[in-house]
Amino acid sequence: MILIGQYDSPFVRRVGIALALYGLPFEHRPWSAFSDADKLRAYNPLTRVPTLVLDDGTALIESHIILDYLDGLMPGERALFPRAEPARHKALRIAALACGLGDKAVSLFYEKRLHDVASDVWVTRCRAQIGAVLDVLERERPAGTYWFGPTIGHADIAVAAVLRFIGEAHPGLVDMTAYPKLKTHAATCEALPVFKDIAQPFIPPA
Repeated sequence: MILIGQYDSPFVRRVGIALALYGLPFEHRPWSAFSDADKLRAYNPLTRVPTLVLDDGTALIESHIILDYLDGLMPGERALFPRAEPARHKALRIAALACGLGDKAVSLFYEKRLHDVASDVWVTRCRAQIGAVLDVLERERPAGTYWFGPTIGHADIAVAAVLRFIGEAHPGLVDMTAYPKLKTHAATCEALPVFKDIAQPFIPPA
C-alpha cells in the first residue's frame, strides 16, 4: 500500500498511525496537495490527502473511509473502532467531532492564507466552532488513559492529531490550560513511539 500526504495533516497522520499500529507495511509518499497536485491527481481527482493506494491500484480517499477499510482487514478484537453497538457509535461520534474540529482549523488557516483580507464573519464563525467542539470534548473526556477503555482507538488518535495541528498551524489560538483533560490526552498520545515516528512539523503550503 502507498499512503500519500504529509504527516503535518492530522488526517494523513491518523491513517499513518493506524497503519503502524496494525503492523501493515506501506510506502509513504509525502506529497503536498498543492505543490504535488499533478502527481496526486493521477490517483485522486480531488487532489486531496490522505490517499491510500491499495496493492491492486485502487485509491481510497478520505481518512474515515480509509480507516474503515483498514479496520476490515483486522480481527474484531484488533479493530480500532469497536464493531458492536453502542460502543461503535460513541467512538465514531468523538472521532467525527475531532475531524470536524480539524476541518474548521484547516478552513481557518486557508481563509487567512489565501485571501489578502480575511473575512471577519468566516474567521469568527470558525473560531466559535473550534471553541464549541473543544468545550464538548473537554467536558466528555472520561478518566483513564484512553477515551473508551484501556487501549488506544481511532477516536484517541484523531483528537490528539488534531490538537497538535491546531497548536502548530494556529499558534496562540487555543489556550490549552483551559482544557486540562485534552491537554493530558494529547501529551499521553504524543509520548507514544508511534506518534513520534509518524509526525512532521507543520509546513505551510506554498
